[in-house]
Amino acid sequence: MRQRFEEYIFGLQEEIITSFERLDPNAPSFKRDSWVQPQSGKGISGIFSVPPPGDASPAPQTVLEKAGINVSVVHGILPPHIIKEIHEDHPSIPYDARTSLPFFSAAIDLVVHLRNPHAPTVHAGYNYFEIMEKVAEGEETGKVVAWWFGGASALTPSYLYEEDARHFHTTLQNVCNQHGTKLYPAFKKWCDEYFYIPHRQETRGIGGVFCDNLSTEKHARLSDDVERPRSKEDIFGFIQALGNSFISSYMPILERRMSMPSTNQQRRWQLLRRGRSVEFALLYDKGIKFGLMAPPERIDGMLMGLPETARWEYMTDMGSDPESEEGRLVAALKQPVDWVGLDK
Repeated sequence: MRQRFEEYIFGLQEEIITSFERLDPNAPSFKRDSWVQPQSGKGISGIFSVPPPGDASPAPQTVLEKAGINVSVVHGILPPHIIKEIHEDHPSIPYDARTSLPFFSAAIDLVVHLRNPHAPTVHAGYNYFEIMEKVAEGEETGKVVAWWFGGASALTPSYLYEEDARHFHTTLQNVCNQHGTKLYPAFKKWCDEYFYIPHRQETRGIGGVFCDNLSTEKHARLSDDVERPRSKEDIFGFIQALGNSFISSYMPILERRMSMPSTNQQRRWQLLRRGRSVEFALLYDKGIKFGLMAPPERIDGMLMGLPETARWEYMTDMGSDPESEEGRLVAALKQPVDWVGLDK
């Protein structure tokens, strides 16, 4: 499974990067930065970034402003305090306050920030994780004591277009329904709850799907009325289907919005919304926290999803008028919407 998942995410990464490069052929290509750390892993960081213009240079006209589409395949030793957190979801993992355990992790993570305020930011990522028993000195690897898959795909617009929200969510629902009709409502709810900014009392965006710790062990502990894949092969197929749906879920939205006219006021609102995403990433995102605590620490890779430009205003009035376009978005962030249900 390690090899199969690794091959899958490297292929998906190239497919997604290529789709963005075809969309904006006059823009610089993504920088594909391959890295290898012999003692801890390897990966490819696919980064799009345009240097800021000089005083006499015009602003760049690229569709993307910043994007990171990264794959990492890493292994190492998890310290006891992380094992303790994971043990709550995976009681099969042996735990005491002095035990460190080997781990393996493979993941694709992407964040795409657009230049046009009407084009939504998108986040997505899929991962496979194993924890092994402690091995004696000289042994290469131990028995796998826990494994799981996880993944997410979520839309973060600055301006709310219901047709975009319906398209994104309906695409994900259709994928989920092929593996169980109760998956989408469960994972949509999980997404709204996970990507929540408590101190703002709002979600980061308009959601999508989120799942973590998907394994046969996790399935047995969930409510009987939630259908989930049972075998490792089933779960892998489900994660692949979600990953494969990224382009069809997002690219039609981007093509509709990337050339819309916009104002300086709309740009200001876009930067304010980016600030909220930064707050979530640095304060609450478990993936970033884990990546910064667990070896190896590739700091630039872990923080690649942060925008190059964001804004915070003291007691801003933008978004406070419920009749404004900004206020419509805020209302949807305060009370998550059943976007698929709007078609009924």
